[in-house]
Amino acid sequence: MTIIIISVLLLASLLPHLTFTDHVNVGIVNGTKTTPHSRPYMVSIQTCGEHHCGGFLISDQYVLTAAHCWSRCELLTVVVGADDLRKSKSSDHIRVESSILHPDYNTSTEENDIMLLKLEKEVEIKKKVKPISLPEEEEDIKAGTLCTVAGWGSVEPDGQGTSDYLMEANTTVLSQAKCKEKWGSLYIGQQMICVYGKGGTCSGDSGGPLICGGTAVGITSFGSEHRCNSRKHPEVYTKISAYIKWINNVIGNVK
Repeated sequence: MTIIIISVLLLASLLPHLTFTDHVNVGIVNGTKTTPHSRPYMVSIQTCGEHHCGGFLISDQYVLTAAHCWSRCELLTVVVGADDLRKSKSSDHIRVESSILHPDYNTSTEENDIMLLKLEKEVEIKKKVKPISLPEEEEDIKAGTLCTVAGWGSVEPDGQGTSDYLMEANTTVLSQAKCKEKWGSLYIGQQMICVYGKGGTCSGDSGGPLICGGTAVGITSFGSEHRCNSRKHPEVYTKISAYIKWINNVIGNVK
């Protein structure tokens, strides 16, 4: 009887911890697991075998991501067709042939935070692996539009606790005036979008897409230095519509 009582007390003492752990592991930040292969355009950009940034296929040989995801690592690969990175051995690992940063990318201000990755070979387009569409040139997204984000990044607001499984969250586009109010001179409306919602992106989600109506309209760029998904400093995304001409000049028409 004594042993049973001790066991019950021990289990009770662990319950809060177990519940907390389970809660933390179900989000980007306050997000949920994606339905398997529901985001076939998502790729994990890996440096020397470790997840580094997110990205997304826009053609059978090009990935769009953030310029600040550039790496000196000689072994730069992308993993396509994966939801759970622990099981990615069954997915396609493709080496990156070249990294093409926007020529006006500014490392201090994150202006023009956009980069194309050319893969060594074309991916096989199938149900689990396919590109996502891009917006029209200079197309604007209205404030209040409900969008989604996805990634394998941190699941806690302080940037800790990465996820092996692809996570997603809903978020809402804020007005240009509100974004400017929150970020001041760092926010450039012609080339940026900012959003806020119950869930959001964090460390390790950089380079992933902001998706509105099935179209990739933004690239995860920057947010609060101290807290992810911050109402005070909402996440900022590179506005893809401002760079369609550059993208097409580099790789041709991807629509």
